[in-house]
Amino acid sequence: MKIAEVFASIQGEGKLTGVPSVFIRTSGCNLRCGWCDTPYASWRPEGTDTAVNELIDRVKQLSLRHVVLTGGEPLIQQELSQLITGLKQIGCHITIETAGTIWQDVAADLASISPKLANSSPGVSAEGNWAALHDERRINIPVLQRFAGAPRIADRQWKFVVTNPSDMVEIESLMASLGNIRRDDVILMPEGIDDKTLHERAVWLADICRDKGYRFGSRLHIWLYGNRRGT
Repeated sequence: MKIAEVFASIQGEGKLTGVPSVFIRTSGCNLRCGWCDTPYASWRPEGTDTAVNELIDRVKQLSLRHVVLTGGEPLIQQELSQLITGLKQIGCHITIETAGTIWQDVAADLASISPKLANSSPGVSAEGNWAALHDERRINIPVLQRFAGAPRIADRQWKFVVTNPSDMVEIESLMASLGNIRRDDVILMPEGIDDKTLHERAVWLADICRDKGYRFGSRLHIWLYGNRRGT
């Protein structure tokens, strides 16, 4: 598997915010979000080819039960199922973080599905035809429906990165098209990589969550460590 980094940190997003976790960040992504905070695993994919057994040994060394498989987009890695099987054999709790555009029938304790809204478009900053490809690929309803009903996924959360109150139109339209999504499984997070921007957006986003019944999602790791690798 092409791996950008493996590290222990505190989960900063979603239902397990605050839980000490091992993060296995795969490298490579089929999207190019304009606000991507891990370009080294997406826009400029770095990393080394690492055997599944090596990754399992690294998790053992870090001695934490919760493991987060993230990226990039981990579901483009063909060895992902093998890695999950090995991690479950040593008693790990598995979270998979995905944009929900690619399907693999893998098991997970928690699927963290983050559909990319129109605000994610890279626009003129993308090279070649990446802007058009991103906008074409960013929402895949059939794949999202499979995640919503997959029997091998024990729990799921739907995370949205919000830049403006007007994003709510797209979010609510998408949730309506999927159907049977519990509002308390939907987490709205302010976009930003600095405290000032996050706070400004968090104030009005928290009000939206209160009024509409969605969860508000802080980005604890940014507050704790800033926007830097290995956190």
